[in-house]
Formats: sequence, C-alpha cells, structure tokens
Amino acid sequence: MPRRKKGIRLWLRRARRDRDGHRRQATWIIFDGARHIPTGCAATEVAAAEEKLAAYIASRYQPSRKERDIELIDVADVLSVYEADCGSRQAKRKQFDARLERLDDFWGARKLAGITGESCREYVRVRGSAGGARRDLEDLRAAINHHAKEGLHRGIVRVALPARGIPRTRWLTRKEVAVLLRVCWRTREVQTVHRGPQKGEKIATDKRPLRHLACFILIGLYSGTRAAAIATASPIRSDSRSFVDLDNGIFYRLPQGKVATKKRQPPIPIPPRLLAHLRRWVAKGIVREHFVEWHGQGVQSVKTAFKTAARLAKLAGNVTPHTLRHTAATWLMQAGVDKWEAAGFLGMSVEMLDRVYGHHHPNHLRVAAHAIGYGRRRQSLAETLAGDRTRRPLSSQHTDIVGGPGRTRTSNQTVMSGRL
Repeated sequence: MPRRKKGIRLWLRRARRDRDGHRRQATWIIFDGARHIPTGCAATEVAAAEEKLAAYIASRYQPSRKERDIELIDVADVLSVYEADCGSRQAKRKQFDARLERLDDFWGARKLAGITGESCREYVRVRGSAGGARRDLEDLRAAINHHAKEGLHRGIVRVALPARGIPRTRWLTRKEVAVLLRVCWRTREVQTVHRGPQKGEKIATDKRPLRHLACFILIGLYSGTRAAAIATASPIRSDSRSFVDLDNGIFYRLPQGKVATKKRQPPIPIPPRLLAHLRRWVAKGIVREHFVEWHGQGVQSVKTAFKTAARLAKLAGNVTPHTLRHTAATWLMQAGVDKWEAAGFLGMSVEMLDRVYGHHHPNHLRVAAHAIGYGRRRQSLAETLAGDRTRRPLSSQHTDIVGGPGRTRTSNQTVMSGRL
C-alpha cells in the first residue's frame, strides 16, 4: 500500500558539520514533497518559521476557477483571483496590497454569501474610519464584480458602502499662493555646527531645499493636473512620463505606456504664462529630464516638502498638493468659464465640477434669484400690487385766457402767479 503524503510541513534539521568541517546550527526547513525550502530560522525561532510556512502555503494556493454557488466560495478566493488578475494594473500597488490584506483579515474565512449590509457596517465599525472603510469596500465590490464577470459564481452579492464624506474644498487665494511661492524660493536650509567655536549654533546655508516645489506649484495651478502627472512631466518624450510639447504648447498628461483610467488625463493646451515659464526653465538649464527635480533626479512625491512649505507659509487648514487642483477649478469657476470647457480642461465630469465647485461660479443661481421677483410677463411684484388699485381719473383743470389768443395758463398756474 503506498505511503500517504504528509503535505507541506515544517521540519527541524539538526545541527551538523558540512564537508569542510564547519558546524551548521539547527534550522527549520519546509518540506513540500521532494522540495526542501530553507526558512533561515534557527531552532528557537518557531514563530518566524511558522510565518514562513504560512506565507509559502499562501503563495502555492490556487483558488478554484469553476462556477460555484456563493454559499461555497470563500471571500479569500475572490480576493486572490482579483489580485492575480488586476494587481499588475494598479498604479499604487503597495496601498492596493494593504487594502486587500485588511479585507482578507476580516472577510477571508467567510463565505461570499455572508457579505450583507450588516456585515459591511460591522467592517466599518472595526475599521474605525468611515472614509478608509469605504475605500476598502470599493475594492471588495470590484473584486466581486470581477469574479462575476469571469463567470466564477452564481448569485448576486451587494456591498453596502458608507456615505461619502464631505469633499475637501480648501482652495488658495492669490495672496496665499504668492506667500507660498515666496517661501519656496527664499527658504534656506539650516544646519547645526558640530565642531569649532560655533559648535551647537544653527546657521543658514546657501542651499534652497524648496525651490523645486515652486515649479510643481506653478504647473499645478495653471493646469489643474494631478500630482502624479506633474511629478513625471518631462520635456523629453519617453515611456512612463507625461510629455510636455514646448514647441506646440501641449501637455500630454497621461504618461506614455500607461492605460487610461477613470481619472481622466486628457491632453490640454498649456496656458501662455505657464508655457513661458516652462520654456525659460529648459533654456536656462534649470530643468533637464523632469520639470520637478531634486538633485537632478525626478521626484516620486512632494508631500513632505509641500507640508513644510505650507507650515512655513502659515497656511490655515489642510493644504496638500491636491489643493492646487481644487484651486485651479475654483479660479476657473470664479472667472466665469463655461462649465463644459472647464471640466474638459481639468479632466473631470461636468457633474463633478458642478457638484463640488459650481457654487463658485458668478452666475450660480442668479437666474433663479432674479426670476422669483417677476412673473411670466417680467412684471415686478411691486407693479403687480400697484395694478390692483383703482386709478382715479385725472380732473380737468380750468383754463384761463390771459393776454389774448395763444397765451393761456391753467388755474394752478394762475393761482401760483398771484392773479387770483
């Protein structure tokens, strides 16, 4: 009778001497049939070895890709299929994996049929943040929809999302922008002296650690582009970069080789003032391969530098790099730009623009405010009330002939002249 396989397991390899006579300490090994996978964990590191075993089993596990009822499918399988099929398309893979890990910790052992409104509200309570829970549950909904499109389950599963939070509408005035740019351009790096007679003193150097942020701010304000596209903006056409065509004045915001997503990034004409800045920076060698560079290299993020600049500029409220996009949208609305044209320039829907920024438009609800005081015939309320009164006929006045033909005056004029 053949021996029954024991499956994947841990095995403690005893201490031994190798061929050269060196002593090898006891370590944990993962047995997977004929394969021996070292864990690098000593005999006393049992917990670490078990974690390595769990990770190895998870990597070897392949969920079933056959159509089944939702009562028989684990949520962990749905998340695994979604990660395998769609994980490579995620722009921020690290955050994506963290969200799936949180979902797996809560839902992994449950069946797909167990996703109900009550269980979703329970997840919101456990998560502790309604906004963060909503983002996680959006991924769960996307995973379920992908699983259904692949034809892997029968039945309808609905994910109940918490209400959207209040949108962040913090925008900058032109005075605040001027202060922010001044801080970015003039701030010097401060260093502490560690030796010599000035030991312990802080002195300002000639280094300008925030000047690269001034370029970022100007591009964000004049184009309303998202931070990621600004960071990759380049005067050189290349893969994974947003190309800025300085000759024709066009900003191709979608990086080459990237697939377009729901976050629209259409090409736009560069505003004349911004185009003059960009051409000057390239001509003087201020920028080389990227318009936002730190020590000659492109940046991944400006969150830390932007936070420092906002603090030095003493800007109130939560001011982030995305605030520049809010500011651009607000300025367009305040300037009276057509909503359809402004939405196309910013790369958002007209509905989104009207819902979040429409109240900044100078003509917002002005027609309604004017129409409420008039009827269909454009007659004011005061004129309507006055029209209900009975008009008294004009009394005929006595005409007095004074001085012969052609010279007459009314009785009132006669009285005023003193003749009567």
